[in-house]
Amino acid sequence: MISPGAVIISVLPVYLLLVAGALLRKAGVLRPEHDAGAMQVVYSVMLPCFILDQILGAEVLRSGTAVAWGITLGFALLLSGMLTAWCMARILGLERGTGLRTFTVAAGCQNYGFTAIPVLSILWGSSACAMLFVHNIGVELAMWSAGVMIISGQHKVPWRKLVNGPIVAVALGLLLVALRLDRPVEGLLPLHCVTDPLRKVISLLGVGAFPVAILITGATMVGFAENDKPSLKILGGAVLVRLLLAPGLILAAAKYLPLVVELRQVLVVQAAMPAAMSPIMLARLYGGRPAIAVHVVLATTLGSLLSLPWIIFWGIEWIGLKPLLP
Repeated sequence: MISPGAVIISVLPVYLLLVAGALLRKAGVLRPEHDAGAMQVVYSVMLPCFILDQILGAEVLRSGTAVAWGITLGFALLLSGMLTAWCMARILGLERGTGLRTFTVAAGCQNYGFTAIPVLSILWGSSACAMLFVHNIGVELAMWSAGVMIISGQHKVPWRKLVNGPIVAVALGLLLVALRLDRPVEGLLPLHCVTDPLRKVISLLGVGAFPVAILITGATMVGFAENDKPSLKILGGAVLVRLLLAPGLILAAAKYLPLVVELRQVLVVQAAMPAAMSPIMLARLYGGRPAIAVHVVLATTLGSLLSLPWIIFWGIEWIGLKPLLP
């Protein structure tokens, strides 16, 4: 059995990095003009390298069924989260023009990247992370189709946004795994001389993706907190959806669907995640209300300090998983 204290210790570095980013912003070390350039390097270079490093050699991804389940659940569970958030928004009295659409997407979308990956890596290692990246294809499809249509109120989907570094890295990794080209053939020394150093370079570039991204995220949240006044109604509704109702749906899928262990592990961590920051960008791009998305992110991130270890603890016990932690 894993103790709640062990889960807290495992996820604490992520939150300490967020705090460090906030402190560095207040101290003037991480300036706002640094954010765009740093995140561009993370998304375009460091994160794709990390994804490839985790996917290559992942035996679980040699199963087409496992890959299909991962993508399908990434898409379907995000839609269910947005449906839950829409119902909550109607209960709160939100209407189109007063935050209904932005709240629906912001509260309905869990963090599936820079907070989730370090936690999953600590709890279950690289194989589970590889499955998360496959799962995230479905999440991205839902975000850039249903999410954009909800926020914008239009039916045009910006499919070109799906052609980005992380998605290309996942697609390339899956292709290499499917063709069994992700590991050099033993005994072919020249091939090893080329691929081993290259793999090391990919690993070195990828390992810094999440510390940098989480530092920038913490610094960015300081600006959000200072510039926007929170709404108690939005804060309470977001916490209820993201940290109570949506986790129940995700954990039920992990418990009762015929999934590989790695995908169950992914879903347990996804159930515990606060809201993603992507809807803030979508609200800015497509005529939503960014302030509401900011309130949702801040409320659920702070709330997850208390809820995250307990959701993971209960999920592990209920589903019957075995973490790497003692």
